[in-house]
Amino acid sequence: MEGAAREWLCLSACATMSVDRAFQRIWYGRSRVASIPLVPLSWLFAALAGLRRNAYRVGLLRRHRLDVPVLVVGNVTVGGTGKTPFTIWLAERLSARGLSVGIVLRGYRGSSPIWPRHIQAHTPWQEVGDEPVLIARRTSAIVVAGPDRVAAARHAVGLGAEIIVSDDGLQHYRLERDCEILVVDGTRLFGNGRMLPAGPLREPQSRCERVDLRVVTVRDSLRSATPLRGTLPTIYAQARVTRAVNLVSGETRALHAFVGDTVHAVAAIGHPEGFFAALEQRGLTIQAHAYPDHAPLAREHIVFADDAPVLMTEKDAVKCAVLADARHWAVPLEIALDEQDERIVDALLERVLSEAR
Repeated sequence: MEGAAREWLCLSACATMSVDRAFQRIWYGRSRVASIPLVPLSWLFAALAGLRRNAYRVGLLRRHRLDVPVLVVGNVTVGGTGKTPFTIWLAERLSARGLSVGIVLRGYRGSSPIWPRHIQAHTPWQEVGDEPVLIARRTSAIVVAGPDRVAAARHAVGLGAEIIVSDDGLQHYRLERDCEILVVDGTRLFGNGRMLPAGPLREPQSRCERVDLRVVTVRDSLRSATPLRGTLPTIYAQARVTRAVNLVSGETRALHAFVGDTVHAVAAIGHPEGFFAALEQRGLTIQAHAYPDHAPLAREHIVFADDAPVLMTEKDAVKCAVLADARHWAVPLEIALDEQDERIVDALLERVLSEAR
């Protein structure tokens, strides 16, 4: 029975991955023709999203304001843009100011019977999702997960949070916000520019002109991405991978130590190709294994016939710790800004905090 369950999990993951890859080709391919049959559905999605957004704007749907400042970090596309690493960076920046930071997020695919849920480093990821546990391990913030962002934020405030950062909260308009930060993948940008399901957009591209700050994530040199149009403040964040941490021993090893031999690279994230490219840019020769975003990985997904090292994203390592052996390594994704862009972020934070006083 257990074997049948594992087989079903593998087949389910493969099927989901096939569908995901098909949409990725449609959204980010060079031809826009493949998306044409889906355009009527995208019109419907855009209309419904617009009605909902306007209902909050005119007061037909109620927004809830907290007694502490709220910063939202999000994107207008589905899939990975680097917002969670930036959220971690931002939380550390706020903590350095002496603030008690609360981070709220959905807890995607979590099976917890109780929401909102205070997340700690030892919280089972199956109950709350992988990203909340990762953030709890990487920061000193008060991390709270739950599908109701308002309830989660209030819970974090009740636990002592003096400022709230909402991860992936741009479209959660029930929670009133003092600042919106949009994160954009500098390589893929907005794909074909169409709304779901014909394209990757959750909201029209014009939404990018109604935020306080735009963060473009790049995986090589800073400012190498295609510039965004408009006059809004825009900074560039370098998403770097430089080291690996063994899941069993805790040993830290520089990535260049893996150069010269083929390694397995495992990623169940929104844009696994970005992780693979980052490893290759470090000179590694990889055998790539991509799975759907947030997929519940089994041992069959991370154990291979040879003894080669297995490198995975830090988010996937949260799910694989109990399955790992000495071959398995987590590769943290870290954000770096130049001094000029750090000053832009600091000025924005100072404005938000001063307005809240």
